[in-house]
Amino acid sequence: MNDVERSRVPDSRAEQPVEAREARKPEIFVPPAAGTTHGGRYFFIGVAVLLVGALAFGFWRHYSLHAQVTSTAEQRRDFVPSVRVAPVRASASTVSITWPGTTEAFAQANISARASGYISKRNVDIGSRVKTGDLLIEITAPEVEHQIAQGEGTLAQLEAAQVQAKANRDLAQVTWDRDAPLVKEGWVTKQQGDTDRLNLESREAAVAVAQANVVAQHAQLKVLTQQKDYQSVVAPFDGVITQRNVDVGSLVQADAASGTFLFTLMKSDELRIQLYVPQDEALGVTPGVEAVVRVPEIPGREFLGTVTRIADALAPGTRTLLTEIDVPNPDRALSPGLYCNVELKIPRKTPSLIVPSDAVVFNSAGLTVAVVENGVARFHKITVARDFGTTVEVTAGVKEGDEVILNPAVDLTDGQKVQIKPGPPAQLS
Repeated sequence: MNDVERSRVPDSRAEQPVEAREARKPEIFVPPAAGTTHGGRYFFIGVAVLLVGALAFGFWRHYSLHAQVTSTAEQRRDFVPSVRVAPVRASASTVSITWPGTTEAFAQANISARASGYISKRNVDIGSRVKTGDLLIEITAPEVEHQIAQGEGTLAQLEAAQVQAKANRDLAQVTWDRDAPLVKEGWVTKQQGDTDRLNLESREAAVAVAQANVVAQHAQLKVLTQQKDYQSVVAPFDGVITQRNVDVGSLVQADAASGTFLFTLMKSDELRIQLYVPQDEALGVTPGVEAVVRVPEIPGREFLGTVTRIADALAPGTRTLLTEIDVPNPDRALSPGLYCNVELKIPRKTPSLIVPSDAVVFNSAGLTVAVVENGVARFHKITVARDFGTTVEVTAGVKEGDEVILNPAVDLTDGQKVQIKPGPPAQLS
């Protein structure tokens, strides 16, 4: 259609009223961009789906965690832990305590000279074993021999004087026996009678003096003879020579305070050990208590002894009781002066119980143990008397036969239900 033809076509809009034309005025249409309508719709739908999915996942995650926590709490509430236990046992009737000690000779003597002179013979040396009465050394002192000879001569004189005094007494006795009746009859004067009587008494006194002189001289001779005997030094008891200070030709002096020190003799077939027992164990120590002596240098061997002497009084400064132990040593395996460990098996005065160290808990409440009572854990406070390492000695808090929990959990509470783990019971060492 050309322009002329289009001009001939009647315009229907021209025939319509103005108001109608105004009302039907076409709107301006802006075409959307390519893909905008459907793409935006899909975008918003995707975002919404993501938000809903995130909310659903979060809700599901929260629900799962809550359910898990609830389940864990219920399991924790209903969970009954399995525990290992050990029985509490009574301690032995004796308590073994070990102290360090030193062996000492049962008898020890420092032998000194009792006679002055030169040593002419020496029969022993350091390490010599001797018997009672064995000759150790001989001392030569010629002046003692001379003194003895002089004393014997003086004794002979005094004995002769005693005989003479007795003869004079007998003569005076005869004279008085003859004159006494004559004095009574008046044939002899009273003065002569008194003279004869007093002469007899004088002679009797002279005899007594002579006898006393003889006795004194005998005693003096015994002293000189004893001095001669001291020239031979003998062993006072069985033992071993541990020290020698003289040799042949040495000059020795006899003096009670500064006499020459010759030998040291020790009796080693029986030893003694001195211990100072603390107060907490002293009350059980009495004569007859068994002792075991061990020497580090003699492994695998024990020497048995017995408490034989105690001081019966504690030292005020240390609160310890001096105790002596006798140890037989027939084979002389022990020597005086050895360091040793002495174990005393002291009878127990008060009862006590043994608890494994693994069962003891130390916290703000002090020392406690968890005891299984009717399937429930109960914490008991204990009083420890002695620690033996793997076990402890307890005097209060538990009783014999109680089952204590070994290595109890940190979160174990008093009154919590527990079950004993099956298996062999733990043994106390």
